[in-house]
Amino acid sequence: MDWQDEAVVLSVRHHGENARIATLLTESHGRHAGLIRGSGAGRGGGIQIGQIVRAGWRARLSEHLGNWQLEPLSHPAAMMLDDPARLAALAAVCGLTDAALPEREPHPALFAATRLLFMHMADMPDPESWGALYVRWETGLLAEMGYGLDLDACAATGAATDLTHVSPRTGRAVSAAAAAPYLDRLLVLPGFLVPGRGLVRNDPMAEMLDGLALTGHFLENRLFAQLHAAVPAARARLLEAIRRTGPASGVENGT
Repeated sequence: MDWQDEAVVLSVRHHGENARIATLLTESHGRHAGLIRGSGAGRGGGIQIGQIVRAGWRARLSEHLGNWQLEPLSHPAAMMLDDPARLAALAAVCGLTDAALPEREPHPALFAATRLLFMHMADMPDPESWGALYVRWETGLLAEMGYGLDLDACAATGAATDLTHVSPRTGRAVSAAAAAPYLDRLLVLPGFLVPGRGLVRNDPMAEMLDGLALTGHFLENRLFAQLHAAVPAARARLLEAIRRTGPASGVENGT
């Protein structure tokens, strides 16, 4: 059997002396692995994580590993070679997706969001520009895997305004008034995640770090805890790269 699909390359590892196993996030077939034999055009020569490709998969039986025929379409990382923060974000997306998604289960919305994020990041060198998009991508991953945050109204009062924090236990938003007695126990909700609102501060870098702390908590304590696995190290490397790029916001950690 065989099929073709558009895909994002998540990982590539050596297999024997003259082959590699590439895992892709495909548009219609989900996270899917396959073998690349040899090298050169059409055989995955130069294929790297984050690359967007036209993938052809062929195997005698559907349960077999199968073989890839890959045609490069675009390479967002090529636009980020001098930017450690964007490269770290691209690697974090690939690492999180590869580790979190079950194999061969379609996630077309996540594929579309990943492709869109990479295209925007290729054109936005400043993390103050792409940071909010990245955090939204992580909230999308959580939602896709069944751990979506409920940010529409305050968990305590039902109010849909002045939402400033999130309960680390329930993943629900909390208003400023309800949060006041418990600030040391709650996660900050960045303005760009509040439905219908933009940034609530004039510090996009601080907002990004708050967002990474928020999603990082649920990645570690919900998604990957359920998988009995650690959050991929690429995610911690992203935090380090972001902190080196701009001033810290007082956030101690985001994983």
